[in-house]
Amino acid sequence: MMFFRYTRLLTAAALAALVLLMAAAGCTGTTAGGGAAGEEITVTDGFGRSVTAPSPPESVVCSGSGCLRYLVYLQAQDLVVGVDDIEKKEQEAEGRPYALAYGSKFKDLPLIGEFRGKDDPEKIISIGPDVVFKTGSTGTAYGTSAAEADKLEDKTGIPVVAFPYGSLRDDAEKAEMYGGLRVMGEVLGKQDRAEEVIAYIDATMADLERRTGDIPAADQKSVYVGGISSAGAHGIISTEPAYPPFLWVHAKNVATGLGTAHADVAKEALVNWDPEYIFIDAGTTQMESGGAVGELKNDAALAGLSAAKNGKVYGVLPYNFYNTNYETVLADAYFVGKTLYPDRFADVDPVKKADEIYTFFVGKPVFGDLNGQYNNLGFAAIPL
Repeated sequence: MMFFRYTRLLTAAALAALVLLMAAAGCTGTTAGGGAAGEEITVTDGFGRSVTAPSPPESVVCSGSGCLRYLVYLQAQDLVVGVDDIEKKEQEAEGRPYALAYGSKFKDLPLIGEFRGKDDPEKIISIGPDVVFKTGSTGTAYGTSAAEADKLEDKTGIPVVAFPYGSLRDDAEKAEMYGGLRVMGEVLGKQDRAEEVIAYIDATMADLERRTGDIPAADQKSVYVGGISSAGAHGIISTEPAYPPFLWVHAKNVATGLGTAHADVAKEALVNWDPEYIFIDAGTTQMESGGAVGELKNDAALAGLSAAKNGKVYGVLPYNFYNTNYETVLADAYFVGKTLYPDRFADVDPVKKADEIYTFFVGKPVFGDLNGQYNNLGFAAIPL
């Protein structure tokens, strides 16, 4: 009788313990092979895929154009355990602020594949990250998709959280960008930082609007930007009809109407437009004969432009380098605003403002290092 009573009490105790254990597992999502605390999170990524991943992860890799940049924005670069080959190359000119800040660390990491999202599943498996983040240039051949994410996840057995890179060109692509930052932040446990980054971008754009939004159309300066980098350096005819720094400070882009992405214009069109100010993307200096700067000096038709004759040609920093470097876009906007409307930016030192922006996004004031990559042409008048 005593033995039966002891057995019944032991069974009841064991059952109670099992119930408590199951309840705990149900509350925390505990599984084998999870993150630091053995927990998991299920998120809906930027392509509507439901992905369950360790949270917070102890190790990650980033695939595709710009993915590692977003991880740095979220201050999670220490989690990276592998990189694509662009992070290991010695660049003639390094135009990525995040790489200037942390490139020495990234170069020493194992390889996960080629750049622009050409992953090597076997290499990723050998590294064994908790999570793979994957993105790519929206609307280009270098974008990614739900199908590619599913394929990589099937081949590696590792959760793949994917999203379109987005942009700040319009509300739809801004929503993609912000969605990518948020889903990455959710998996990393960096939700607060994701919201901080989004709020900073919105506040910066609002500040530019506050300073210039009431400029009458008749007083808005006519402008052109040439030498825009796009998968490499280009000459004077390379431009962006929807160049964000012009839009944000209410300047009249003479190339408006040619679309929203990169465009090459006819040299004759530029001569006919004859903008009051010309800005040159300093990435053009990687071309022979000085790129756009050399063209303005040596081409008789271009040398006759009003901006060239009146000393109103200025350098801006390139921001198209393995997708958009948004911190540089914002910094360029303040320099453009200061140049065109100095009274409205009287309190702004563009170089100091740039380093404030770089420090917020990548943790270091890298303006000097970045500008030095391009012969210090950024944020300066270009003598012709």
